[in-house]
Amino acid sequence: MRIGVLVSGRGTNLAALLAAEEAGALAPAEIVAVISNRPDVRALDIAREAGKPAVVIDHKLFGADRAGFERALLAALAGFDVEAVVLAGFMRVLTATFVDAFPQRIVNTHPALLPAFPGTDAPAQAIAHGVKLAGVTVHFVDGGVDTGPIIAQRAVPVLPGDDAASLHARIQVEEHQLLPAVVRALAQGRLVCEGRNVAVGPAPASGDGDADQHV
Repeated sequence: MRIGVLVSGRGTNLAALLAAEEAGALAPAEIVAVISNRPDVRALDIAREAGKPAVVIDHKLFGADRAGFERALLAALAGFDVEAVVLAGFMRVLTATFVDAFPQRIVNTHPALLPAFPGTDAPAQAIAHGVKLAGVTVHFVDGGVDTGPIIAQRAVPVLPGDDAASLHARIQVEEHQLLPAVVRALAQGRLVCEGRNVAVGPAPASGDGDADQHV
């Protein structure tokens, strides 16, 4: 499955995906393009260093024309024959027009146990609310903000003395394992979504002893 990755920043999730691909732990998914809505971000450098096409489609050039921005994104993805999309720190809300172009083939990762703490600064929200468990969610994307059907989650304890940065760092450890596992499951055809319920089928038998992460 040909994967396009949308990014906006440092690219830590992109790096995790690329590392999984290099290790053979993403197959049959293949990252064929990385697209950023912001120029000069670290994620673009990470893509280029891995030999991946790195494209900038600056949303600011489109002003309030969100439809025009999304048409440009879709055209770029079509140019690489992308079959599924991963949002890896992509900080733009996509409309139903874009989502409908890849039905149940757009996944996003969010540093919270959704539906708690959607939107920005989720670890800070968790700290402010005094929760005892935080975590990461990988979900299908719909037209809302972190509202799509949940594919997989992992919990992370909130420790005494945690601040948003320390909590986020521990969440990212789990995130960087879970996102590649979900992308692989998507490419293997193991994700079945009925309404808001996502079932994850068993991984195919493998005799090569690779370290396939459990979803």
